[in-house]
Amino acid sequence: MPESVIIVSYIAATILFILALKGLSHPETARMGNLFGIVGMALAIIATVLSDRVNAYGLVIAAMAIGGAVGIYVARKVQMTQMPELVAILHSLVGLAAVLIGYANYLDPTAAFEGVAKTIHETEIYLGVLIGAVTFTGSVIAWGKLCGKISGKPVLLPGRHWINLALLVAAVVLGKWFLNAESIGIGLIPLILMTLIAFAFGVHMVMAIGGADMPVVVSMLNSYSGWAASATGFMLSNDLLIVTGALVGSSGAILSYIMCRAMNRNFLSVIAGGFGTEGGAGAARVEGEVQAIDPQEAAALLENAKKVIIVPGYGMAVAQAQYVVAEIVKTLREKGVDVRFAIHPVAGRMPGHMNVLLAESKIPYDIVYEMDEINDAFPETDVAVVIGANDIVNPAAEEDPDSPIAGMPVLEVWKARTCIVLKRSMATGYAGVDNPLFFRDNTRMLFGDAKDSLEKVLGALKHS
Repeated sequence: MPESVIIVSYIAATILFILALKGLSHPETARMGNLFGIVGMALAIIATVLSDRVNAYGLVIAAMAIGGAVGIYVARKVQMTQMPELVAILHSLVGLAAVLIGYANYLDPTAAFEGVAKTIHETEIYLGVLIGAVTFTGSVIAWGKLCGKISGKPVLLPGRHWINLALLVAAVVLGKWFLNAESIGIGLIPLILMTLIAFAFGVHMVMAIGGADMPVVVSMLNSYSGWAASATGFMLSNDLLIVTGALVGSSGAILSYIMCRAMNRNFLSVIAGGFGTEGGAGAARVEGEVQAIDPQEAAALLENAKKVIIVPGYGMAVAQAQYVVAEIVKTLREKGVDVRFAIHPVAGRMPGHMNVLLAESKIPYDIVYEMDEINDAFPETDVAVVIGANDIVNPAAEEDPDSPIAGMPVLEVWKARTCIVLKRSMATGYAGVDNPLFFRDNTRMLFGDAKDSLEKVLGALKHS
């Protein structure tokens, strides 16, 4: 394929990727955004495969067949509740690819760089491997925490900040050794040592981050994977990969900032870790009696209400109750009840988790509101329904200055006339902090599996 056609294809793919990001910024345009991304990626792959730099078509076709088969299997197998850990493990593959490509470029016998060009190329390799290695192990640990194979409790080693500083200094010293190496054999020594240090740093960094910060970690690793891809683009002299990686890296960084602001945290404090310790250290213990209700009583409260706000959380995802929720919403709206949804930016285990579940169950986009848009409406609401959420509706964030989540913006569901909370038990949320909401005079606890409870509520509504 002529070089001019490849350049035009890359430009077109870049435009499609930008349109994809724009489309994904709103639920109504997300489907079209996904389509733009698919077409852009297909165009990029075709243009790259047909370029003069690719000649081992057998290996390329075999790799694409294997990868495509795995992708199809994962798309069919993975449940929506497993999406956060899937995203995390996919980030690890991007990081690992950057590491392997970096080594392949360094060991490439056909590479002929001299002087400044050689220094620049080796710097690209070093940074690509460094970022990729941190992304790989960090993403694997995040996957383990998200799927429960690793405890969500942060591992806070004594002097952990000094350890991180020592690892950073070691990486810089090894980088100087790598750039001044007289031969590939000698250069491999600092490169391998740096890779091991980066692997260790990725593990240490994410292990120190508590469960409550995992949504930020997911977006942070998304950003890292983008910068790793961009560094790979520099190594391969591929302009499209550079631009695409920069788009992913910058959008992930912006998303991380939004997540941190939604949790009243700054990025450095997230990296430092410690938030989300089990047991809610520092928070006041909450004692009192809860007021439990049954599904029939919950149905009566909903049917007699004029305004209802539903707050979905991770518990809704685990119970796969979104379809029942959609039926309840439809039934209530037919009865003249004003029903809306309130979405906290960090609800679930990854950014946008609840929005995806609601879109999957065909909830109308125009009744789904972000926290800042709907928080002021709770005092005028008859019933607030909390489905499997905990930390994002915890009044301790506003009322207990000693709480680990103090200052975190939350959905003020306790200001509604009545608040119905669906939970399996009185267990704490992912942050490990007790929730005084459960003991409020206007709170009613509906215990049990969210899907089973809501199916009973739906049955009572339909027969009333």
